[in-house]
Amino acid sequence: MTSTLPSPPQVPLEDSRRFSVLSWQQVERLDAILNESVPVHGRGNFPTLAVRPWQIVQVVRSCLEAKGIAVHNVRLNGSAASHVLHHNSGLGYKDLDLIFVVDLKSEDSFQMVKDVVLDCLLDFLPEGVNKDKITPMTLKEAYVQKLVKVCTETDRWSLISLSNNSGKNVELKFVDSLRRQFEFSVDSFQIILDSLLLFTECSENPMSENFHPTVTGESVYGDFEEAMDHLKNRIIATRNPEEIRGGGLLKYCNLLVRGFKPKSEADMKALQRYMCSRYFIDFPDIGEQQRKLECYLQNHFVGMESKRYDCLMTLHRVVNESTVCLMGHERRQTLNLIAMLAIGVLSEQSIIPTATNVTCYYQPAPYASEINYNYYVTHVQPLLPCNHSYPTWLPCN
Repeated sequence: MTSTLPSPPQVPLEDSRRFSVLSWQQVERLDAILNESVPVHGRGNFPTLAVRPWQIVQVVRSCLEAKGIAVHNVRLNGSAASHVLHHNSGLGYKDLDLIFVVDLKSEDSFQMVKDVVLDCLLDFLPEGVNKDKITPMTLKEAYVQKLVKVCTETDRWSLISLSNNSGKNVELKFVDSLRRQFEFSVDSFQIILDSLLLFTECSENPMSENFHPTVTGESVYGDFEEAMDHLKNRIIATRNPEEIRGGGLLKYCNLLVRGFKPKSEADMKALQRYMCSRYFIDFPDIGEQQRKLECYLQNHFVGMESKRYDCLMTLHRVVNESTVCLMGHERRQTLNLIAMLAIGVLSEQSIIPTATNVTCYYQPAPYASEINYNYYVTHVQPLLPCNHSYPTWLPCN
C-alpha cells in the first residue's frame, strides 16, 4: 500500500481543482531531479560545489527555522516542474526553481534569509578548504549569479541564483507574497516537496511504486487538469494577460519556436497586443531593449543556440504585427535592433562571415556600429519572412 506520509494539504472544495496528486512515474522523475548533483561554479580560484537540490533545501530550511523564520512549505517551480509532470512537453528545463514559502514581514527577515543562504554554502565547500577567513560577501561574489529583492504592497520576495556555467542555475526564491506567479498555463505548475523530503530523511527503505509518499502538485493558473491539457497539447493560454510583465513577450516567442500555439487567431492577436504594449512600457529605451534581449538569449538557449535565430525572427514578426503603442520611428528602431541581433547570431554560428555583403534599405542606425560587422549596401532583397518597407539587414545569397 502506498505510504501517505504526510497527507496532502487540506484545501477548500472550490480550490480543489488547482491541485492534483502525482503518479508514481512523476514522483520518480521528481526524485531523480532532486537527487541529481548540480555543479555550482565558483569564480576565480573558488572550487566548484557539488550540490544536490534536496540537500540544499534541507540545510537552508533547517537554518531558517533555527533563526525563527518559519518555512510553510517548499516547492519546485517553473520548467523543471513542468518536466516532472510531462517529460515530453518540448519545454525541457535548465534552471531549478525552488520556492520557500516564508514570512518576510521586516527588513531584518530579508537580510536573515540572505545571510542564511550564504552561510549554508560553506557546508558544500570541499574538504580541505580553509573556511575561517571566507566571509559572506566573498561567497556572494564567488557563487551568486543573481540577487533580487522585491518589497512592494503586493509583492514581498527575494531570489538568490547560484552560478552554473552551463545555464543550469539553482534558484532559491523566498516568497511571502507574489501577486503574479506565472505567465502562461504551461509554466504555472508548482510541486510541493515537503512529503518527499520528509520521506527521504526518515525512511529506511527506498521508494517503490507501492511504497512512496503522496506528492501534490498545484497549478497557480487555476485549473490543474486544464493546464496539463495545455502542456500535453502545446497550447499557449493565460489569464489576465494585461498583468504579464514585459519579459513575457520573449517567453511567448520562445514557446512559439518550440511548437506551442495559442488556442485561436483571436486569442493570439489580443495576447500579442497586450504583451507588446507591456514590453515597451517596461523597456522603453533601445539600450534597455538590447540588454534585455542579449541577456534572454544568453540565459535561455544554453545548449540550444540554433534556436536563438528562430526566436529573434519570431519576435520580429510579432512586434511588427502587434505593436500599436509606438511612433513609427520607434517601431522601426526596435525592428532594426532585432534584425541586427539576428545577424550576430548567424555570425556566431558561422553561417555568415564576420564581414559580409548585407541587404539593407539605408545606412544602419548609429547603435549598429557597436557590433563588429562591415556593411555594404547591395540590393533590396529582404530575406526576412515579410513584405515591409522598414530597414532590414540580412545576408545576401
